[in-house]
Amino acid sequence: MKNTKQLTHLAMLLTFALVIHVVEAAIPIPLAVPGAKLGLANVITLLTFVIYGLKPAMFIAVTRTLLGSMFSGTFMGFGFYLSFSGAIISTLVMAVGMYFWRRGNVSLVAVSILGAVAHNTTQVAVASYVMANINLMRIYLPLLLLIAIPTGFFTGLAVNYSQKALANVIADIKNK
Repeated sequence: MKNTKQLTHLAMLLTFALVIHVVEAAIPIPLAVPGAKLGLANVITLLTFVIYGLKPAMFIAVTRTLLGSMFSGTFMGFGFYLSFSGAIISTLVMAVGMYFWRRGNVSLVAVSILGAVAHNTTQVAVASYVMANINLMRIYLPLLLLIAIPTGFFTGLAVNYSQKALANVIADIKNK
């Protein structure tokens, strides 16, 4: 029964992440840096971390990226590789942050900012490699990192408040 309940919860979390991912990809965000996004689907990935841990969070991040790119028509394109690599690396970096969060050493906001910085750094590193242009790291990365801090902050706050609002649900999930 527990596995069915967890699978149902993960399916709902994936659905939320996927809808946010596709909607965010379809809406142009008026940011000064081309390609920059708010990363709102990462709210769901980080919330999954809080509730279930690394493996389910990685499942959400990878599956959201795969299905989201299929639904938005970017599967196997340049943007897909940037998004996919960023999702994997940022989830792994957030796993390290979650270790310290569970020990009470950092906040969810800090974990989220770490994930946003890792995501943007990975994307620019992959783009620099594919395009054979190291100047992207020197010129574009600092701009994306400036955006990563407030967007990671917002995402972390959203997860922090969501986690508090869902405290009873999360406790029920963990106790069963």
